[in-house]
Order: sequence, then structure tokens, then C-alpha cells
Amino acid sequence: MNRDILSAIENQMPTFSKGQKLIANYILHSYDKAAFMTASKLGQTVKVSESTVVRFAAELGYDGYPAMQRALQEMIRNKLTSIQRIEVSDDRIGSQDILSMVMHSDMEKLRMTLEQIDRSHFDGAVQDIVRARRIYILGVRSASAISTFLAFYFNLIFDNVTLVSVSSASEIFEQLLRVGPEDVVVGASFPRYSKRTVKAMEFARDRGAQVIAITDSETSPLAATAQRLLLAKSDMVSFVDSLVAPLSLVNALIVAIAREKKQELSKNLERLEHIWAEYQVYETVENES
Repeated sequence: MNRDILSAIENQMPTFSKGQKLIANYILHSYDKAAFMTASKLGQTVKVSESTVVRFAAELGYDGYPAMQRALQEMIRNKLTSIQRIEVSDDRIGSQDILSMVMHSDMEKLRMTLEQIDRSHFDGAVQDIVRARRIYILGVRSASAISTFLAFYFNLIFDNVTLVSVSSASEIFEQLLRVGPEDVVVGASFPRYSKRTVKAMEFARDRGAQVIAITDSETSPLAATAQRLLLAKSDMVSFVDSLVAPLSLVNALIVAIAREKKQELSKNLERLEHIWAEYQVYETVENES
């Protein structure tokens, strides 16, 4: 259901039963918390039965409570401030063991990413990158970890990689000035989405470049600009962005491209091994006899 769930609740408020109005009012005023509650927890919070919560979701036109919950999560994903994310995470974690909760959450995001990734988009992205005249990579704030990681390994494979500096909006467009139809632009962004990344990808698309988006959802603003959409699930366990699934996806992308460019990579690595040894880049570990 592609609509603003809060507007739908407000519009249908007069038709709700007394119990449903309790649910509706709680969601309208505390949507950041409601989005991550189970049907049972939401019912307990507003003092109605779990079945009333399920019927409420059906009344709004959803197939079930999980579908309504996903819609609510997607709607708020880019609206939560860092402070709100901390409050949400405190509610979700409660008295649970933090280490176990965070790692199990990351494992679940990996599973969901593997199940939902579009293999044709992944394979197409590999071929687009291999054939590109020039490869531009960009990602800001926490997504810069993804773009830097990707650029580091791409530079071992290709001699046509540009990691776009994003210290200012004007610099982004200056670095993309010559982008064209034979080029590929890979952009990464996760909630809260970077406006700079979106604008840069729109600029590249308008100039005919092949645009590849690494993001979390088809509702992401990056999705509208991309010919290839690589989705990896992220989460808001705290104010820290979970990048486990996106980094795993990027790792798979690098490995797939390395297989396509095996000969070039082998030659480059052979040359680098000599350079690393000559200039003592790595610490030498002596084997004990």
C-alpha cells in the first residue's frame, strides 16, 4: 500500500470503533515507537486486545499487522532524528543482552537481504561496472564507509575509478562534470538519506550515465534515479547505522567483479606485492622454529 499511513488513519478516524481509536491516537502521537512494536505489545500499551490491533490493520486495508508495521516503518525511516532513534532503541532492547540483540539483528538483516536481492540487478551491475569507461563512487556520512571500501578494492582492479569527494555540494558536481553515457555512478545511502547523494545521482542520470544505487528500500529516494537497484537491509537498533548487510553486498559485488577481471587483477596484485615488499608496507612476521 503506497500511501502515507498517518494521513489514512486521520481520514478514517470517524469510522473507527472505540478500541481502534485508541490505537489510532497512539500511532499518530507515538509512531516512532509503534512502528517497532508487535501487535501484542501495541495492544497492551493502549489496553486493547491483540485481535483488535489486527482488525485495525485490516480496516486500513492491509493484509495483516506485519504489512501495516512495514508501511509505518518505511514512512518514518527517514524522519527519525538521532535522539528519537536512541529512544526507539531503548524501548526495543529493554532488558535484553545488547551484544546478542545487535548481532542477531544484523544476522536477520543479512538473511533478509539474501532472500530479497534482485539477482538480475546484481548481475547487471557487475557487467555495467566491468564495461564502464569510468567508475564514479559516492557516499556521505556513514555511507562513506561503504564508498571508501568499494573504491579501495576497485582501485586494485581498475585504473578508471573516482571516489567522489563530498565535502561540498559544488565539489560533487565539479567532479562529475565529465560524466556521460559510457560511465557508471555507484551511490550508497541509507536512512537518513543524503540529499547530496540523491542530487549527484540525478545529475549523473540526466547526463546518460548508468546509475547503480546501494540502498535499503524501493521507497528510498535513490531508487527513482537508478537503473540498477541493489537493496541491503539496514536497521535502527540505535543511532548507529547497521551496515553489516550493505557491506556484505558490496563484498559480493567486489568478488563477482574480481572474477570477471581475474587476469588484470592478478597482474596488478603481482606488481603491488613487489612494491609492498620493497617499501615495507606490511609488518613481516617471522616464523618460530
